[in-house]
Amino acid sequence: MATTTELTLFADYFQIHVSDADSDGDLSDAWTDQAVSDHLAVAPDALGIGTVVNVNVSVTVIVLPQEPSDDSSEFDHVVEAGLDVPSGRLVVLGCTDYAPDAATFEVASGWNRVRVSRGDLARAAQADVDSDESPETIEKIRIQVWAAPESAPTIIKRWSWSGGVFEG
Repeated sequence: MATTTELTLFADYFQIHVSDADSDGDLSDAWTDQAVSDHLAVAPDALGIGTVVNVNVSVTVIVLPQEPSDDSSEFDHVVEAGLDVPSGRLVVLGCTDYAPDAATFEVASGWNRVRVSRGDLARAAQADVDSDESPETIEKIRIQVWAAPESAPTIIKRWSWSGGVFEG
């Protein structure tokens, strides 16, 4: 049975984090040029999800019993990565949030797959610091998690912003 939770997180430094509850969440070496381009920084027990805004974003976390179907056509940017969650507790938070106060989710202990689907990116980028003022312009992030063997990151659908024009 899937569990769904809605959050609003401050995407300070244009990112939010997903990690094992016992992780130190250190992604400093993971934000390479490629990771910035992919909007995804990967460490064994932590992921950094890049955002187009440095304000609040809408986040939906769904813990699933199995891999979901592909609905990437409904989103602007979709990535997946393996994440080791040895504690069985997944934390989702803004990168400057206090981890003990963050939303925590029970997941399978060990390796999980995390699919991050993001939408309303062009409208959020255009609205910039005012993007969280309206449901039409807030950046939307859906995080789906299910138990799966260790696997490499994958870019399912790429979105980029260049000179105010969508390139997808």
